[in-house]
Amino acid sequence: MQLSRRFSGVRPASWLAVAAILPLAALSAPTLAAQEQRTLSYGDPEEVGMSPAVLEGALGLYHEAVERGELVGAVLLVARQGKIVLHEAVGMRDKENGLPMERNSMFRMASNTKPVVATAIAQLVEEGKLSYDDLVREYIPEWDNYRSGFITIDHLLSHTSGLRIPTLFLQPLGDNPTLQSESARFGAIGAEVPPGETYAYNNPGYNTLGALVEIASGQLLEDRLRETIYGPLGMDDSYNHHAEHPVGGKVDRMGSVYYERGPAGDWMPGGTPGGPVAFPFARASGGMISSTWDYAVFAQAFLNGGVYDGARILTPESVELMTSPKMHMGGEGDDARYYGYGWMLQDGTFGHGGSDGTNGWIDPEREIIGLVFTQTPRGDNPLDRFRELVNLSLEGGS
Repeated sequence: MQLSRRFSGVRPASWLAVAAILPLAALSAPTLAAQEQRTLSYGDPEEVGMSPAVLEGALGLYHEAVERGELVGAVLLVARQGKIVLHEAVGMRDKENGLPMERNSMFRMASNTKPVVATAIAQLVEEGKLSYDDLVREYIPEWDNYRSGFITIDHLLSHTSGLRIPTLFLQPLGDNPTLQSESARFGAIGAEVPPGETYAYNNPGYNTLGALVEIASGQLLEDRLRETIYGPLGMDDSYNHHAEHPVGGKVDRMGSVYYERGPAGDWMPGGTPGGPVAFPFARASGGMISSTWDYAVFAQAFLNGGVYDGARILTPESVELMTSPKMHMGGEGDDARYYGYGWMLQDGTFGHGGSDGTNGWIDPEREIIGLVFTQTPRGDNPLDRFRELVNLSLEGGS
């Protein structure tokens, strides 16, 4: 049965009723809160009831994809119950310069940035500086009109704002552009359809959320994320990229992004490390740079109910709210997909992907984190089969 109604601002009490009719009960706060708070360390698959042979087969999918030229390279990470049982690099991060992919390679995360920005919003709600029901116009005067005046923070987080702006920002940028000034310009365009009724993935909505983080916190977006998420979690290889960003020696750990094939069928480098960056400010729809280790720590914090190694970044109630369904995206039954706050939800798992080739999922029931990071976004990525094998690697199947 396809559900089209909106789950607006679902709170813990009402979520119990919703869970009875949705295939997402594994995402409720009691499940997450009841799990042991774990920190990541390397271990053997057998320690957590997984088959090394099946995981080796899952890894083999990517060796074969690289050998066939379907991907240039990848870094794979699988963790269960806090034990990293697979963390391997395959192929090249920069084939023109002969640089191999490495476990600590750093990736352009694109829309995998969105769960991080949604976390920053949730933190400000916990601090009483924002509310999910707040109208955007209360913070950005340019949104105070009949086109944008009824759009709330909830709508932006769940992609139900009615915005249909197809670009990251309006072009050309204004004079002396900032995240706040450019997000203010969206207000004059506003919603094409009534807010809160339909799902449509929209990057300008998340860039506006980034502006709201800056307004409510009094800090630049990248500074706020570093202070309240990256720093406390020890995510030392994570930052939000913008023009002239001081990446230092870490640029050597980044690879090219391979968007297109050349005349001979070889992948051609697109975005290159240290190359031009489109915007002179950090954005919120994308722009995060990270590694598999760092993003796994972020994911584990969600599995732990908002805390990692003693550093709490969210309450369990905020984790529940972010990972509960707000709007049906498509599909039916086990294939039904929903959007929460910064996370896509399906069949008891939550996760996100990025347009430059990164994907990750979190499975609370199995206590599994899976990350597949590539920079070949238009390649033939065996992600679905990889996920199947990861689940099958549990002793006795799953």
